[in-house]
Amino acid sequence: MTVAQLSAASREGVAYVFSLPYAPRAVSAVRRRVRSVLTMLNLPADAAENVLLVVSELLTNALVHALPPATLRLTQVLVDGDCAVRVEVTDNGPARPSGPPGRPVDPDEHGRGLGIVTTLSARCGVHVRPGGTCRWAEVPAG
Repeated sequence: MTVAQLSAASREGVAYVFSLPYAPRAVSAVRRRVRSVLTMLNLPADAAENVLLVVSELLTNALVHALPPATLRLTQVLVDGDCAVRVEVTDNGPARPSGPPGRPVDPDEHGRGLGIVTTLSARCGVHVRPGGTCRWAEVPAG
């Protein structure tokens, strides 16, 4: 874990950065590390669970649909005067689909992640740039 001290006056501006290894259990490993950061930030339990769910969805999206490497960045921010955690997952852009073309996707297994992110976030979006994509969400933190 890399910690960039951007503002010594408060936790707002301190970034926690995690690289996502491209391995089957990568999301759960990073989630455990994120949980320890959220505990250190003294987030209420329900807010921490919401942040963890958003982290899981965005990381899984990067692992399944994007080119490596991917990086997770967490920062505390203010959204309309309230504390929030900004979750950013940056990758190297969309990967080519694997498997036979036109293969149907099981709606019970896929397709709800970004809806969950939108529901749990005060704001969320995507920044597309040459060579990569950053999906971000600002999750209310109580």
